[in-house]
Amino acid sequence: MTNTKSSQMWAITLFALGVFMAALDNGIISAALTTINSSFGVEANWGAWGVTLYTLGLAISVPIVGKLSDRYGRKKLFIVEIALFGIGSLLVALSPNFAFYLISRFIQAMGGGGIFIIGTSYVVSTLPPEKQGKALGMLGGMNGIAAVLGPNIGSVILDLTGSWHWLFLINVPIAIFLVIMGFAKLEETKDPASGKLDMTGTVLLSLAILGIMYGLTNIEGVNFFHSILETDVYPYLLAGIALLAILYFYETRLEHHGGDPILPVALMRQPTYLLTLLLGLFSGAMLAAMIFIPAFSEQVLGIESEHAGYWMTPLALAAGIGAAVGGALVDKRGPILAIIFSGVVAAIGFMLFPGWIEAKWQFVIASVIAGVGMGVLLGAPLNILATEKLLENKGTALASLSLVRTIGMTIAPTIYAGFIARGFSEIPSLFKTDFQSVLQNNVQDADLSGDAIAELAQIGGQFASGSEFSQQQMIDAVQNIQDPTLKEVIMKSVNEVTSIAAQNGYGGLFYSAVVIAICIFIVGIILKPVRKKSLQS
Repeated sequence: MTNTKSSQMWAITLFALGVFMAALDNGIISAALTTINSSFGVEANWGAWGVTLYTLGLAISVPIVGKLSDRYGRKKLFIVEIALFGIGSLLVALSPNFAFYLISRFIQAMGGGGIFIIGTSYVVSTLPPEKQGKALGMLGGMNGIAAVLGPNIGSVILDLTGSWHWLFLINVPIAIFLVIMGFAKLEETKDPASGKLDMTGTVLLSLAILGIMYGLTNIEGVNFFHSILETDVYPYLLAGIALLAILYFYETRLEHHGGDPILPVALMRQPTYLLTLLLGLFSGAMLAAMIFIPAFSEQVLGIESEHAGYWMTPLALAAGIGAAVGGALVDKRGPILAIIFSGVVAAIGFMLFPGWIEAKWQFVIASVIAGVGMGVLLGAPLNILATEKLLENKGTALASLSLVRTIGMTIAPTIYAGFIARGFSEIPSLFKTDFQSVLQNNVQDADLSGDAIAELAQIGGQFASGSEFSQQQMIDAVQNIQDPTLKEVIMKSVNEVTSIAAQNGYGGLFYSAVVIAICIFIVGIILKPVRKKSLQS
């Protein structure tokens, strides 16, 4: 009994470390994208492919690894995934050119994509139900915290070493340690295989995901619906959806003939699992709102750009705490209550951002509330629901859940960015309507000298017709002002008008996150009787 408990503790620790390493990577690179692009001499739009290919690799590898871990063993696949991730990291760091770098990022993603799935599959397959929530909460917390802290850690490593290569080289010794300890400490677990591997289904699923994810990454947030009609979007989306339809019919036929389909088609006929997948999509969309927290702190609260990333810390820590709370709540009261609790708390937290925050301390409180709400959903509740009553194919069920969450995290930032862009597009009209009143208030509050007042009177005609000025023209005009106090007052007024536009843009973003959180709450309510009926059948 002691040996079993020790083995489980080692397994969860190794899985948690692996999850942290893999989840950290996509965030950590964001701090160095400009540096990496410069080192290879590529434009920003090409450089973004380093992130896009990683996301595509994750989306493709997750369902495949989930099935393989069920069939061939979670220990074997964990070691293979870690080794692949470590090799990919080394190749990225040693990349002699941009093409080699992109291929290496894809290899890295193929290794990192399945670590969380294997870990969660191990937990729900080996631990007793009353202990699964805390373990899954731990894995989810590591996943969420790593994704949020990634940019900060990337900035620190970049500052200390001066080289982006260390962002990836640091993964290599960790991967070697995990491979060695995986061989030594993990016990093999797997589901009984029921036939040969579904290679046709694997290829169809990979191509379908590739088409959908590629199409989604090309959608523009400002002209969302118009961009869907672009030739680099809708053909790929349609092709991906068509392949998914073909895959579903093929997998249904394969299952009918006693095969082992890569897609959990039997589960997809169950209302409980379908609602869980919907919650996964919503959870991914809600998690994506975190990406914009540093920009919000910079553009609305006026925090320096080099420090903006650090203001993710309250939300990151709260998400980790929330994941632990969610795990404990699942163990004691079940997954449905945790989902409902998550929706309510996250909705309150996100509502505070546009409706309450005026100072930094308010920002911290709102971040903590939103972080706890999101964190509750990170680990245990949805994973428990996805694998409930399953004797096999738990990895496959979890992989499909992870895939729809990834799709949610891909679609939502495009929509959120559209709100922000539309907010900033209001700047010219805001200069027409708001600049004069903002300037007058700031002038009254400032202790201007007689010379400054005289200079303001001289240029007052220019600024009185602020409607004719763009933001940049206004800033350029300010540079010619002689009095430093007056210059500061006018620049403050320009920044305040810009901040109003930012608040409008981010308001749309956070209100969208509130709607998503409410949807999570509603689906949780609907799921309660559906799950009860399923458990009784």
